[in-house]
Amino acid sequence: MKAKNCLIFGGSGQIGRNLIRKLTKNYYKVTVVTRNIHQKSFIIKTQANAGYLNIVESNIFDEKKIRALFENTDLCINLVGILFEGKKGNTFHNIHSVFPSLLAKLCKEYGLKNFIHISALGINEAVDSSYAKSKLEGENKILKNFPLATILRPSIVYSVDDNFTTSFMTLLNTLPLFPLYYGGRTKFAPIHCSDLTDTIYHVISKNIYSNIIECVGPEIITFKEILRRLLNLIGKKRLLLPMPLPIAKITAGMFELLPNPLITRDQLKLLKYDNISSGKYKTNTEIGVPSVRFFDKEVKKYCYMWRDGGQFSTERYLSNNEDLPKKVN
Repeated sequence: MKAKNCLIFGGSGQIGRNLIRKLTKNYYKVTVVTRNIHQKSFIIKTQANAGYLNIVESNIFDEKKIRALFENTDLCINLVGILFEGKKGNTFHNIHSVFPSLLAKLCKEYGLKNFIHISALGINEAVDSSYAKSKLEGENKILKNFPLATILRPSIVYSVDDNFTTSFMTLLNTLPLFPLYYGGRTKFAPIHCSDLTDTIYHVISKNIYSNIIECVGPEIITFKEILRRLLNLIGKKRLLLPMPLPIAKITAGMFELLPNPLITRDQLKLLKYDNISSGKYKTNTEIGVPSVRFFDKEVKKYCYMWRDGGQFSTERYLSNNEDLPKKVN
């Protein structure tokens, strides 16, 4: 029997927005929990028709308030995660370990059909990263508290709403050179947000209980190659400069003083490890949802915003009119 009521934490991000649209389109009723309804509701409420979407404001650690939400819920989806630690309890341990553990306990207590948790790829290998250790600890607590949980480990997730391709294109459009950490050799399997939400929906609709699923895109691309592709898409030439590790650590430490650091020392540790399928767990392809969206083709749809001329650039015009001559006199 298909679950009809979904409880989502972290619904205002790129994955959440895509997932809300996917679920409500297929007649699921979705309740989204947000910490600040005044900042986030204007984004969330546009993702679905009235009657299929309910927005609740709550601190995610307010157990009394979120407990009440589990009474009429069939499944819970946790999309909450952070890339760097902040103030007011926003630590890796709290967000990636304590909070998912709480949700898993509530899922078991209220007899939910499934608990889907978004983790990250490559965390088994990145033993020296606080981010990775907190993610792994959270997974272990989830499976201990609610063995029926399904954990998805995606590689880098990208789309027009991401903080990955859009941030890099902004920097590449501005800086005359760009640093390459570890020579740019780190491998990734970027997965488009729509491919990931297709996987989540498949897990829900087919009642899949697979513990851990690695979610990867159709290509393996090095960090250096990702930057080269982005430069080509925005029509820019930049010097990609390998950065010695000691200098990289110093600059990362300086970036950590900013509200939204470009890179942190912990993220620098993560970059040592490839972010591709380990071969130890099932992948999205193996459960029946192969990724069909390729990096260059998808980024091309929105990269014009970083090209000279923006939406009026010649390249943008020609890409939408492929039957026209490729040269404009």
